[in-house]
Amino acid sequence: MDTLFSILAGIAMESWRLFVEMAPYLFLGFVIAGLLHVYIPEKQIMKYLGSSAGKIRSALHASLLGIPIPLCSCGVVPTALSLQKRGATKGATLSFLISTPETGVDSVAITYALLDPIMTVFRPLAAFVTALSAGIAENFLNPEKLPAAGNKAAENTASGKKNVLMLQPMTACSDSSCSCQAPAARDTGSPGAGRLREGVRYAFVELLGDISRWLVLGIVLAGVISYAVPYELVSSYLGGGVTSMLFMLVVGIPLYICATASTPLAAALIAKGMSPGTAFVFLLAGPATNAATLTMVTRFLGKRSAALYLGMIAFCSLGFGLLLDMIYFRLGIEASSVVGSASEILPEPLKLVFALALIPFIARGISKKQCKQ
Repeated sequence: MDTLFSILAGIAMESWRLFVEMAPYLFLGFVIAGLLHVYIPEKQIMKYLGSSAGKIRSALHASLLGIPIPLCSCGVVPTALSLQKRGATKGATLSFLISTPETGVDSVAITYALLDPIMTVFRPLAAFVTALSAGIAENFLNPEKLPAAGNKAAENTASGKKNVLMLQPMTACSDSSCSCQAPAARDTGSPGAGRLREGVRYAFVELLGDISRWLVLGIVLAGVISYAVPYELVSSYLGGGVTSMLFMLVVGIPLYICATASTPLAAALIAKGMSPGTAFVFLLAGPATNAATLTMVTRFLGKRSAALYLGMIAFCSLGFGLLLDMIYFRLGIEASSVVGSASEILPEPLKLVFALALIPFIARGISKKQCKQ
């Protein structure tokens, strides 16, 4: 009994240590996410994602748009399909589906805290290249049929009506932890104060509520790895190379995990001897794909688009994983020795304050039982 208690206590202490380390950066990420939510001009988005932007530029714009937005693969599917129904090219839709869940301002901040500056820069860059490649390939390999000239006037009229509802999320959700509620109307009484309240509500109620369960699960699993998994086991079997990366790809593709929750897992595995490239395959492929997402992409975009989506993610994940291992090797950096070193610049009491501030919001998110349709 004492042994079991000591094991659980050890896991809890490791999990709490990880949470405290990431709390300030997680808090900063959510603040930036709230600001993006209230200040990005949604009415201009379709101008850059539609067919008028071109096959390459529409994918480029969608890839860039998706990088800072902190949506998991559950929430990004209805949003992306909503974009596609409002005129975005299939390539732009695919690019948005890839770049958005693979990274976000919150996950980038946590990557800096728990991993290192190299991974912090490399992660959004790889997400952008993967998304852009998939979007351009989709637009050229699976071109969309242009509407008949006789239907153009009617289509323009319909699209004019649709633009009034720009980016209203569809009420489809593949996971019970996601919030399916449409954003509440913004307070127009005092524009500045109303926007600020809306940004705070979105960041710390909606967004944090959506990922709370998965975030806690990721932290606990990372605590288990940190406390119980021997260094020799991970370094021997997952120390690098194509075989270990293929294994992480097989694990990551069907798994549902968001970019934020996957980061502490990757940090714990690297600290135990996993090569940074192998961990990066999981960071890139895991958040972008899961069984539910693949089903939705196949249903609404077609089998060819789904195959291209999955194939490009797998190919780029392996390619960037090998490249990242090469970078660390050429620079002579031992990844396990620098994991989490960036977070040491902040004093421990300040980290603790941010951790305690986040706990009530996380607890509220966990208590949410189901989506409100």
